[in-house]
Amino acid sequence: MFLQFLKDTFSFDPNSPLLFTQLYFWVFFIVVFAFFSLMRNKILMRNAFLFFVSVFLYYKTSGWFTLILVFSTFFNYLDGFLIYKCKNNGGKRAWLVAGLLVNMMTLCYFKYAYFFADIVCQLFGVKIAVFNAFAWVGNQVAGQPAFTVDKILLPVGISFYTFQCISYLMDVFRERVEPVKNVLNFGFYLTFFPQLVAGPIVRASSFIPQLSKKYFLSRRQFGVAMFWIVNGMAKKIILSDYIAVNFVDRVFENPTMFSGFENLVALFGYSLQVYADFSGYTDIAIGVAMLMGFYLPQNFNSPYKATNPGAFWKRWHISLSQWLQDYLYVPLGGNRNATFGTYACILTISFAGMILSGSIWVAIILLTIALIVTINCYKYPEKKKNLTSNMNRLNTMLLGGLWHGASWNFMIWGGLNGIGMIVYRFWKDFSVDARLGIMLLVTMISIAIGHYFPAPVWNIAVVWTGAITIGTFIRFVYTIISGGTAPLKSVEMCWAVIQTFVFITWTRLFFRAGSNLDPAEANETAWNTAKDMVGQIGGTWNTSLIPHMVWSYRYVFSLIVIGMIIHWLPENFKRRYRIWFASSPLVVMGLLVVLAVIVIYQFITADLQTFIYFQF
Repeated sequence: MFLQFLKDTFSFDPNSPLLFTQLYFWVFFIVVFAFFSLMRNKILMRNAFLFFVSVFLYYKTSGWFTLILVFSTFFNYLDGFLIYKCKNNGGKRAWLVAGLLVNMMTLCYFKYAYFFADIVCQLFGVKIAVFNAFAWVGNQVAGQPAFTVDKILLPVGISFYTFQCISYLMDVFRERVEPVKNVLNFGFYLTFFPQLVAGPIVRASSFIPQLSKKYFLSRRQFGVAMFWIVNGMAKKIILSDYIAVNFVDRVFENPTMFSGFENLVALFGYSLQVYADFSGYTDIAIGVAMLMGFYLPQNFNSPYKATNPGAFWKRWHISLSQWLQDYLYVPLGGNRNATFGTYACILTISFAGMILSGSIWVAIILLTIALIVTINCYKYPEKKKNLTSNMNRLNTMLLGGLWHGASWNFMIWGGLNGIGMIVYRFWKDFSVDARLGIMLLVTMISIAIGHYFPAPVWNIAVVWTGAITIGTFIRFVYTIISGGTAPLKSVEMCWAVIQTFVFITWTRLFFRAGSNLDPAEANETAWNTAKDMVGQIGGTWNTSLIPHMVWSYRYVFSLIVIGMIIHWLPENFKRRYRIWFASSPLVVMGLLVVLAVIVIYQFITADLQTFIYFQF
């Protein structure tokens, strides 16, 4: 019995990866924290202990993929030193390029093998079977077929720790930090278990200085840490898991079995689900790290309060957005100019999208856009800077989409976000009468196309553009009446928040449709799911059944409404009740935690749901 317990404790079960929401994790964490407390101020011993604990916990999540993590640890530790020790810039740059290539090739092999194979198959009309070289090597070493060679699985969290490795090498090259001298300290920095598998992406410049600090945790910091842990658990289990299992997942698995109203609510419900899931993980990670005296960066700042797509990405997955800005957008030229990389990225991505779509219309649209941009750059030199900066933004968002997944539905999602950011930059400079004229024209075009080429997507376009037109018209009338001297800032902000939330939610149709899928079938399945949902939402609605559906899903719908209300609460109010909790007497805090755990337990589903961003 005891031997079986030890086997279950220290072995990897692919059907039950380790999650923050499991009782096993919290029991294990208590044991880890007890040992940690004995060595908390013995810096090297503490860091080495947490390094090995982190590697073990990753093994409980990913099995043999732990070897990839260990390889990344030792390779980047060594490469960082080689970059630092080189006396000439050419040598430094050579070791940096070598490190970047190894990291990107490792990531691309596991994450984009099917993506590249699809492009080659479409381009040359050949049939390529993906072959897992790492599994083949493992079988040769083991002397038996222990691993499947005809399928490449994605290691959990590989995107996160690879990006962290790249930022470390870049920061060493730019002399923002010195390389970590001890491999155990570096291993701890790279593998720290609270944020290892789903972020936030920790910058070397912000975390490496913490490696040598002695343990300190004030009474209030302890309270704040407990708040973040409980808050994250509530987000994950009460909001994300319950909404997903009881409504959202069912609709996305078979959209045609549900009405247009149910599909629309499921789409908006997914926006809350993915936020509660990802930010819930981050809250728990921040709280657990804080209990051990380490501080992780903020990764979310009420993103659905954003008033435009650009502001949304300054509030959502902040560590990734900042990483993309510093290591992709700025090197591409940022808002200064276009570089060779700008044109190379846009052409490569456009070509890949054209090949994967297999549609002549996609090719025509992409070529037309490229032609318009080129003509504008040469005809209006004064606008070239603005155009090239927008190209860099679009490239960044397209590549950000590809970071999330190796399928064209993620490219569409990233591209739509990039287009939304660009459109807003032009929109905000228009006067209210110009905005009204543009929206009237767009709405009329949508109506005309929908009339001559009936399709559900045009019905949706008419409703959405019509709503924006009505809002713009009201603003236009109010401006005339008030003489433009008394703008309704609060109303305008609420309207902007709603429109941004609607836009972000619609882009998520392509994000969710391709999630949780085998890369080999992601493209076709994602497209069919998105097409079916648009067909249902834009089709004919039986409005008489809506009250019955609302009542049938009353618990799920109530949670969605409550979750959004809490999200939209003023930040000052949230900060006050967070501080109140952190400052409460330990007895009161303990009772509140117990009460919260009891409530959370009522919402636990039969099968614990993995975190959505584990797959990225």
